[in-house]
Amino acid sequence: MTFLLIALVVLLAISIFRFYRQRTYLNVLTEDQFREGYRKAQLIDVREPQEFERGHILGARNIPVTQMKQRLVEMRKDKPVYLYCQNSSRSARAAQLLHKKGFKEIYQLKGGFKKWTGKIKTKK
Repeated sequence: MTFLLIALVVLLAISIFRFYRQRTYLNVLTEDQFREGYRKAQLIDVREPQEFERGHILGARNIPVTQMKQRLVEMRKDKPVYLYCQNSSRSARAAQLLHKKGFKEIYQLKGGFKKWTGKIKTKK
């Protein structure tokens, strides 16, 4: 029983540490803030291709988080990166990877694509 309690406390501490560390390199933006800057940045949809085809923010490139390590060469470190996924969890994982690879300006859409009210494009 004590072991379980200790394990839970350790897991909670790790989660809290990651949350606060993430805030040092990931800027979470409201939809209006996101809209102000994404046209001058690299707009990356980190969802899977079939999700992207069902609808994505106009101008976004699809680089799924599952392929990001292999496709880093497609992204520039000298330009801001605007990320989004369906709700925010995958874009947070993508941001962590980009941060580790030396990207400095990383932004995330608060609430993800499901909260987006702007223009979208769908594949016919």
